[in-house]
Amino acid sequence: MTDNVKDKDFIEYAVKMLVDNPDDVKVERKIDEMGVLITLDVNAKDMGMVIGREGMTAKALRTLLRVIGARNNARVNLK
Repeated sequence: MTDNVKDKDFIEYAVKMLVDNPDDVKVERKIDEMGVLITLDVNAKDMGMVIGREGMTAKALRTLLRVIGARNNARVNLK
């Protein structure tokens, strides 16, 4: 079970390092028939930092989560 929670811990750490209000970062992890869904909630002022220019930061975070999921034989999505 600890291996499968690495995705949540990783995204929480990475996003907290990006934003100006790290205490407002909330991460939820849900498992359903489609795989793992990680829901990210950040301060409205920090949303641009997480999305990045043309969505590149969000895309990079999703790519890294897919790699972590592949190592754990799980499909991981970020919302």
